[in-house]
Amino acid sequence: MTWEYSVLVVANVTADSPELIEALTERAAQGRCRFTLLIPAPVVGSAGSEAAAARLDIGLARMKEAGLQVSGAVGDHDPIAAVHDIWDPRRFDEVVVATLPTGSSKWLQVDLPHRVAKLTDVPVKHVVARPPPPEPKTHKREEPERLGLLSPFGAVTGRGR
Repeated sequence: MTWEYSVLVVANVTADSPELIEALTERAAQGRCRFTLLIPAPVVGSAGSEAAAARLDIGLARMKEAGLQVSGAVGDHDPIAAVHDIWDPRRFDEVVVATLPTGSSKWLQVDLPHRVAKLTDVPVKHVVARPPPPEPKTHKREEPERLGLLSPFGAVTGRGR
């Protein structure tokens, strides 16, 4: 029987990033392991939990597509509290924390990778991922009403621009 490592992965907007998938694939190549993806809710309340669950589904799908053995959980909006709630030293052997780059990462502002290392006392790998591309704007430009021959009267009726 081969030893299987268990890795806790903490991510949010980076959960489906190519950088994180690559790091996890490299880790899986080093020895048999399974991953648990933890997504802290972005805000308090049911809206935050729903957003985290949607992000979790996307991340899990990408990781499974990459051939990784992974399960997932939604956690508290505070990432340290989320790790604290799920952490069990009998269950996990190491942690991967995925963040955005310095400057755009709230998690780096609170030094999350080092705080998780102190909390868990296991190796913590920090993966920096590029921000996801912005979602395309769906604002339709409103076309002005065409009045044709009557356009000079548009100002009188309030329809002219």
